[in-house]
Amino acid sequence: MGKIEQSIDVNVPLSTAYNQWTQFEEFPRFMQGVKQVRQLDDKTLEWTAEIGGNEETWTAEISEQEPDQRIAWHATSGATNAGVVTFHRIDDTTTRVMLQMEWQPQDAIQSAGDALGLDDRRVQGDLERFKEFIESRGAETGAWRGEIKQESGVG
Repeated sequence: MGKIEQSIDVNVPLSTAYNQWTQFEEFPRFMQGVKQVRQLDDKTLEWTAEIGGNEETWTAEISEQEPDQRIAWHATSGATNAGVVTFHRIDDTTTRVMLQMEWQPQDAIQSAGDALGLDDRRVQGDLERFKEFIESRGAETGAWRGEIKQESGVG
């Protein structure tokens, strides 16, 4: 499994950073390789992205969402991946966005990219573009303040 942990400080209030991150259909504006994100319902997203030179589509479910704190997800189809993004108040106008994710490389090209750290650099670039996007706007493009509780299962 590949793992990534990256963070960035953005110069906007915590609620602004969080609210923008809930606008999943805007992700192609700052995430390299992401062609489209469609929000199918409150918990389900359909992603289309170019990965290792191939266009791939998968579905992800938001498993936990706490306003101004965290959003966790996992793939329900396509390549195995899961992660969490958390939001930390530094001061009234600065927020730290931390992203942790794991994925299963699907082929030799993806495995090589992981081994060379290309995925870490790509995610860091995405976070830097998110910072530029939200700071240049000064306000979020929308917000979803709903909460999704993690389901606890037995076993």
